[in-house]
Amino acid sequence: MNTELFGVISIFILSILVAIPFGKYIAKVFTGDKTLFDPIFNPIEKFIFKLSGINATEEMNWKQHLKALLSVNMVWFFFCFFILLFQGSLFLNPDNNPNMSPDLAFNTAISFLVNCNLQHYSGETGLSYLSQMVLMFLQFVSAAVGIAAAAMVFNDMKERTTDKLGNFYNYFIKSCTRILLPLSVFVAILLVFSGTPMTFEGKDTITTLQGDSVSVSRGPAAAFIAIKHIGTNGGGFFGANSAHPFENPSYFSNAVELWAQLLIPFAMIFALGFYLKRRKLSYVVFGVMTIGFLLLVIPTVISELNGNPAITKMGISQTTGAMEGKEVRFGPAISGFWSIATTVISTGSVNSMHDSAMPVSGTMQLLAMMVNAFYGGCGVGWLNFYIFIILAVFISGLMVGRTPEFLGKKIEAREVKIAAFIAILHPLLILAGTALASYFAANDTAMGYWFSGNATGWLNNPGYHGFTEMLYEFTSSAANNGSGFEGLGDNNPFWNITSGIVLLLSRFLPIIGPVAIAGLLAHKKFIPESAGTLKTDTTIFGVMVFAVIAIIAALSFFPALALGPLAEYFTLK
Repeated sequence: MNTELFGVISIFILSILVAIPFGKYIAKVFTGDKTLFDPIFNPIEKFIFKLSGINATEEMNWKQHLKALLSVNMVWFFFCFFILLFQGSLFLNPDNNPNMSPDLAFNTAISFLVNCNLQHYSGETGLSYLSQMVLMFLQFVSAAVGIAAAAMVFNDMKERTTDKLGNFYNYFIKSCTRILLPLSVFVAILLVFSGTPMTFEGKDTITTLQGDSVSVSRGPAAAFIAIKHIGTNGGGFFGANSAHPFENPSYFSNAVELWAQLLIPFAMIFALGFYLKRRKLSYVVFGVMTIGFLLLVIPTVISELNGNPAITKMGISQTTGAMEGKEVRFGPAISGFWSIATTVISTGSVNSMHDSAMPVSGTMQLLAMMVNAFYGGCGVGWLNFYIFIILAVFISGLMVGRTPEFLGKKIEAREVKIAAFIAILHPLLILAGTALASYFAANDTAMGYWFSGNATGWLNNPGYHGFTEMLYEFTSSAANNGSGFEGLGDNNPFWNITSGIVLLLSRFLPIIGPVAIAGLLAHKKFIPESAGTLKTDTTIFGVMVFAVIAIIAALSFFPALALGPLAEYFTLK
């Protein structure tokens, strides 16, 4: 147990230590300062811009940024959708995987487009190699879109009055070439040497020790798995995701994949401080996020190490902790840590089955996605936290009788309305979706009329746990996470369509909102700090932001949690 905890702590500390200098590097990339890799990347980027006819030096306002962002995403969606629809007839399909149904192709294309990677198909049996590579392309560009949006908000926050906020395409390409691609190559090499396959050959045939002949899937997995973690995507090349021995062969590969998904979300917070030359602000933000993360991860690890109380009552010893749904090569401590890291950061990859986790762990996993503001995914984690900062500034200003200001810009009614709308949107999508699913689960006739299906076939687990499975699916969709309680049968028209709609709304509206707020603030007159200025880089303000996050999460989600994982917890006592 002590060894397992040492591994967890070591990976967490290493991620922070690497993230600080990497955050400084990211800030230099977006400020245009010289970096060590300029001789390598400058010619590549110039070639891309020349080939595409894009003027990367042309300044854009916030509306032009959003127009460019939404336009390219629409093109990528249709491209991926049609590849998935016709993959059975296309090349790079040595295992002859069939075409996807329209509703499944719709869900899958949207899911990878929005950096969620919610998979209603089973990895290697559901996709051709061509489709896997198209989805890998989306894993790069979806992560780059989030980083580019965050870079634009960073630019808005500078102490100036302007509507010229850089160039979206410049931020986007640099995110791909200078951040995501080098890290992905590095991680992929480590995974290849750990035993992860990287080939375009079809299934291999092996003979087991019992003399049976078994077909084993393989493919260009190492490259896919590297960007799935670096880009906080999370989609598994194989159906079992990072619990699969090819995706995650050893404790070393497990540590590498954990580090990979933590790095950029951590680094983006430190990049904020270097970019704005306000490092104290970034430390406050990182401190609030870290406290929230630890409050989720500590109960989870303890719960998994203590084992299942129902089994203990049977007189069965659990010296290794709660091992149902977990891999022996990892153990319960780091599996519990991974489950919170992947839900907090919105990666959504799993090295154990969340459906088998203890109720306390399930509660913490859900809360991580419901809060959706501690670290978060590539770029968008900061955007979500930015909304809570705006709300905290406004509330603090009202409490102390001062004009709400953030970094020298007045927070007025328009900005607060946008922030409030985005904050309310998240629980609305989760709770409305879960209510709709619960209604259909209780009314098969209505389900059959609208979706030609049988709702009772969704749930392999009745009662509290079945409700949690439905709640988790919509929470994962709204948080752009992609992990799931896999006791839910989700590959049907209802779940494919409804979760697809939630995916779209919960990805782009929370990007549009913060970018719009930042753009509006950038256009306002800068007000120098004075004795009456509410400082936002202090511990007191950090506590205020944390309180706003906690209160909104508690008011929004406690009743739903009480009906699901908390009720299940008390039945085990």
